[in-house]
Amino acid sequence: MADAPQNIRVLSEDRTLELTWTPDRVVKLPFHFVRCQCPCAACVDEHTGVRLLKPATIPEDIAPTGMGFSGNYALKIGWSDGHHTGLFTWDFLDELSNQQEAL
Repeated sequence: MADAPQNIRVLSEDRTLELTWTPDRVVKLPFHFVRCQCPCAACVDEHTGVRLLKPATIPEDIAPTGMGFSGNYALKIGWSDGHHTGLFTWDFLDELSNQQEAL
């Protein structure tokens, strides 16, 4: 189970969410990538796990409009397209960070 990032920053100019996991591991996740990976029931079928959200429908200039913590286990992000129901757990953000690092 992943610990919470030590720091989370929205870098508007870079259009990225910067997660500092450790001093040696700082990952920048593009806004569009994070929004397209939303794990909520509106974006992923709860029964089949099939992704319902089509990345082509998400504006390239998508940006967070607000963020907050959900308990000690997740980040809740509101987006400029009006979407706000996704909870990004630390484990899920760690997986996204691993994907980004592999590129």
